[in-house]
Amino acid sequence: MKLNDKAHFGFGAKAFIGLLEARAADGNYALRNLSIDDPKRLTLRIGSSGSPADVSLSEEMAYLRAGDMLRLNPQTNDIRVLYRGSSRHNFLFLTERCNSRCLMCSQPPRSIDDSYLADDILRMIPWMAKDTRELGITGGEPTLLHDRLTALLGAVKEHLPSTALHMLSNGRLFSYLRYAERVAEAKPADFMVGVPLYADTASAHDFVVQASGAFEETLFGLLNLARVGVRVELRMVVHRHTYARLPQFAQFVARNLPFVDQVVIMGLELMGYARSNLDSLWIDPVEYQDELERCVHHLDQAGLNVFIYNHQLCLLRPSLRRFAKKSISDWKNIYLPECDGCTLKTECGGFFASATLRHSSHIHSIR
Repeated sequence: MKLNDKAHFGFGAKAFIGLLEARAADGNYALRNLSIDDPKRLTLRIGSSGSPADVSLSEEMAYLRAGDMLRLNPQTNDIRVLYRGSSRHNFLFLTERCNSRCLMCSQPPRSIDDSYLADDILRMIPWMAKDTRELGITGGEPTLLHDRLTALLGAVKEHLPSTALHMLSNGRLFSYLRYAERVAEAKPADFMVGVPLYADTASAHDFVVQASGAFEETLFGLLNLARVGVRVELRMVVHRHTYARLPQFAQFVARNLPFVDQVVIMGLELMGYARSNLDSLWIDPVEYQDELERCVHHLDQAGLNVFIYNHQLCLLRPSLRRFAKKSISDWKNIYLPECDGCTLKTECGGFFASATLRHSSHIHSIR
């Protein structure tokens, strides 16, 4: 499934957010321009029909439906899908800026002014389907938006009161209690922040995120989030620099952070810095099953909710499979030929599309 494409525009205009409305008998969609105060409608055509249209897309975008939202740029002929009404994997990408430089970051940060991203999303939220089950917030580091972030949380609270909202953040700015309080005041009812902690020691965590003092800031952030009543998901990404201390990580979390709502142990997505640092980071999951098993069972026995993301069931020991979840977004989820005929395929989360670059040599179907 493609989330971006080149489009043909029958007019000249600035970039804008478009909402697909009802499809006409001729196969064209009405496209509402949401970037102006008095939204007007354009005509959008998918495919090669001869009917006239203001915007034309390739057949590869035929999966689009009424209720989906796009960002269209007539000056560059670019189009990007921002929201799909029928999907459970909608993420609101707020910024490319970040105050960390994680070795395995799949979305390398850039120091640019991209405030238009948050402005676009604020225009979109009132038009999203009221029955949207869940939304994600990601970046970059969303907390760098300060007032724009709290405005966005408030917009979701107002327009999508039944929607679960999950935000990915390194948690460092929540070390300022007042900021954590402001987020708690603005948040919708069903809100959780996913914060990474990559080790039980400052030196190891700070090395992974390439930021001195990040471990202490993150811990203070986690404590402040708990203090103001914001639910927390703790995240650990397993690679060559983190796997060895998984058991000690579990002991540290169980002893010092027992208030977290869940702990997620994650596999690599081979994009961005993870791809450029692949030789340094890569380890076959079969090589760290001892450490993973000790980590997961310690957290489980301590009464914490623990899950395994981005791992294939055939690589996990049977005792770990019940903790594995299908976690990869539908638009970047694949299975390999080795998975054909596997009796657990429907339960297995499969791979990121980037796994074609490198994956375990032990992948096999379970029959």
